Amino acid sequence: MHNSMNGMTVAITGGFGNLGMATAAFFAARGARVAVIGRGDAPQGSAWPAALTNAVPVGGVDLVDPEAARKGLDAAHQALGGLDALVNIAGAFRWETVAEGDARTWDLMFDLNVKTALNASKAALPHLLARGAGRIVNIGAGAGLKAGLGMGAYAASKAGVARLTEALAEELKDKGVTVNAILPSIIDTPQNRADMPDADFTRWVQPDEIAAVIAFLLSDEARAVTGASIPVNGRV
Repeated sequence: MHNSMNGMTVAITGGFGNLGMATAAFFAARGARVAVIGRGDAPQGSAWPAALTNAVPVGGVDLVDPEAARKGLDAAHQALGGLDALVNIAGAFRWETVAEGDARTWDLMFDLNVKTALNASKAALPHLLARGAGRIVNIGAGAGLKAGLGMGAYAASKAGVARLTEALAEELKDKGVTVNAILPSIIDTPQNRADMPDADFTRWVQPDEIAAVIAFLLSDEARAVTGASIPVNGRV
């Protein structure tokens, strides 16, 4: 395993979910020091991958609350002795049509997809700016470019993530911090397999493939890339 991220300190939100765990393990294997931030309690025992033995779990953080986000990111910064990068994976999905759905779902999606990234980014900023070469990567979605059936609330929130990414990138481009988003199609997770049992899973994007693109965006080689939304579609 190459140590391309040796010593880099990274906070990952949505860290106890499938993509969060896979990304944390990918980074740790390459020498990064990782803090994994989640809304619930940290997984116990064998649910905590061996690859993350040295990762710092920060549980009980509701990122919809700005103050909770600040405390969570401060805890990650303190545990890691600094913060080079933030990866905003926290988020949620709901499928419902406009006609049959509930207007409150639009608020929920905005809270769970946009505000989590906004609050975590604001909380991380003082630490990233102190580094002079910080990185933020958000998880957008292909649906944020064009909504499909039943995807209105979700797509609107992911479009919000893209605009947040662009606006923050503009704010920070003379301060050494880059802000980018990746737009996955369908990620091969147990949840998605359960939801779409008849699909061809081999066409879906693997969590490690997403982690690899994030790792590139965190690297020094990607210092000229900011404000970008990069599709990672696999063969979907």
